[in-house]
Amino acid sequence: MLTKRIIPCLDIKDGRTVKGTNFLELRDAGDPVELAMRYCEEGADELVFLDITATTEKRKTLAGLVRKIATHINIPFTVGGGINNVEDVRLLLDNGADKISVNTSAVRRPELINELSLQFGSQCVVLAIDAKRIDGSWKVVTHGGRTPTLLSATDWAKEAAKRGAGEILLTSMENDGTKNGFALDITGEISRSVSIPVIASGGAGSLQHFADVFIKAQADAALAASIFHFREIPIAELKRYLQEQQIPVRI
Repeated sequence: MLTKRIIPCLDIKDGRTVKGTNFLELRDAGDPVELAMRYCEEGADELVFLDITATTEKRKTLAGLVRKIATHINIPFTVGGGINNVEDVRLLLDNGADKISVNTSAVRRPELINELSLQFGSQCVVLAIDAKRIDGSWKVVTHGGRTPTLLSATDWAKEAAKRGAGEILLTSMENDGTKNGFALDITGEISRSVSIPVIASGGAGSLQHFADVFIKAQADAALAASIFHFREIPIAELKRYLQEQQIPVRI
């Protein structure tokens, strides 16, 4: 059985790591390079860097900061924010990213997924889906959670997989930053609907929450931010706990 992955997330604004609740009320969480180095030492399986205001500010991702982080870590590194075309991806890969994450730009132009997969391989392409419960069903939201769409989160995940996405990064806006647990319903629904790995994001607050999302929702990886940034749950302790629950992890 494949091991489950634990992935800290660096949400970046103005060159600093920030964390909010439901994508709002951002607070400073530290220097991204220092945090990246710490997570590497603590046993994180991968690292995600999301330039959370690149799209709304209509600018490119901070390639210089990506390079700085990449030179200090030796784990897979996914970068997202402000990516619109093949050239944007090439720049980030040249600066040390291993994978890239697209969100708003792919909703706007789904063919982008095909183009990136063809050019760089599906293993490089992560589709980020920000999902929000609207009128009783999970819909895709874009522009950092600011713009609702009529797109079903599950249908969009299935389409992205067909177009060549190698992984889905699913964030529940309802759960983000609440520490009340992952959105097990939509995570499980998407995990069962696609054959590519699903990374669960939004709501981690306890050791049990991770076990639940792996067992009940069949997620392949779990991403979290504040509980790691502020040392509420050490990664080594989390992995030991998961191992005790018979959940395969890399120690």
